[in-house]
Amino acid sequence: MMNQLKAKAYITDTAAAVAMQVFSSHSDLSLLNSPEYVILPGFCDVHVHFREPGFSYKETIESGSLAAARGGYTAVCTMPNLDPVPDSVEHLREQTDLIRRDACIHVYPYGAITVGEKGEMLTDMGGLAQDAVAFSDDGRGVQNEDMMRAAMQKAKSLGKIIVAHCEVNALLHGGYIHDGTYAAAHGHRGISSESEYAQIERDLRLCEEIGCPYHVCHISTKESVAFIRAAKARGVDVTCETAPHYLILDENDLQEEGRFKMNPPLRGREDKEALIEGIMDGTIDAIATDHAPHSAEEKSRGLEKSAFGIVGIESAFSLMYTHFVRPGRMTMEHLLNLLVYTPRKRFGIPLPDGDFSVWELKTPYTLDPDEFLSMGRATPFAGHTLYGQNMLTVCDGRIVYRK
Repeated sequence: MMNQLKAKAYITDTAAAVAMQVFSSHSDLSLLNSPEYVILPGFCDVHVHFREPGFSYKETIESGSLAAARGGYTAVCTMPNLDPVPDSVEHLREQTDLIRRDACIHVYPYGAITVGEKGEMLTDMGGLAQDAVAFSDDGRGVQNEDMMRAAMQKAKSLGKIIVAHCEVNALLHGGYIHDGTYAAAHGHRGISSESEYAQIERDLRLCEEIGCPYHVCHISTKESVAFIRAAKARGVDVTCETAPHYLILDENDLQEEGRFKMNPPLRGREDKEALIEGIMDGTIDAIATDHAPHSAEEKSRGLEKSAFGIVGIESAFSLMYTHFVRPGRMTMEHLLNLLVYTPRKRFGIPLPDGDFSVWELKTPYTLDPDEFLSMGRATPFAGHTLYGQNMLTVCDGRIVYRK
């Protein structure tokens, strides 16, 4: 049985033994005998929004971690655009207390780079470092170059990563979708690609100067890929992520609904192709979801007036498996590097032997947001036919999700 299990699993011998224990004790051993199931190591998402404290009507630590477990994730990093912002030890403790009480998986919070994420004063990064996985002002780009330089210098001294949402405010011009053909044809205000890649270019220069480990959030443009690829070739300590929606959709897929609005926006077809090339050649290190739940009302106002953000942690693996692994564009091992091993290694997040999920890969299903465990329902993939259904997630040897 153990050899048969290992033959179709992507987990270690020790994890396989844990899987045998969990299944046998819950009368689920039949799953391991079925050829259409595969056991995968616990995924890690370094970019999620669980909205608590401050916005629990959108999502909570409990609902977000349950949604993550359904998606096969056993570790996530939560972004700091909260209320209060985790910009002090006291404020971060409000979040860590909720995590200890309510999370069913491993949840690692970010500390803010600047007080209130306002870009005006550095936080007590030294005090936050004990409980913060890294530092970010996600949702906002740090506009001041001297402020970012000081942040990188402090993060380097602490052995922490600066994680950047890159956006030049002066180049936004009130835009809310990509400044491309769809915006022009439908009278929408566009967000330029330069608003993203110009700040990435600046930060890469600073990173090279200072030697601080640096990670770029949700890249979406072909220029961003090119700048990061060139920086890596020079030996700059940079990694980056993108999300499934940027690899599968582009502006040609837009509809006049809030579920198609996120920041950064869906870009042009050439951008999507450059991102795919970046995934394939190793320029892009990780798949992150930027899981960003909002209330139904906040996402019901169309492209212009809906809140930025979509959910994705319950569908990320299925989307990537369906569009890349199943048609032979990517190996399962490559996908697991993007979802498991590279993000964990970069952020120092361990992979316990008791963290894994069990997937049925052969039966198609229709993605239905009403089945989500997240409080958010907005996804551009609603109604899409996918492959890959999670049957069970185990974290620290405990079942945290069962279909």
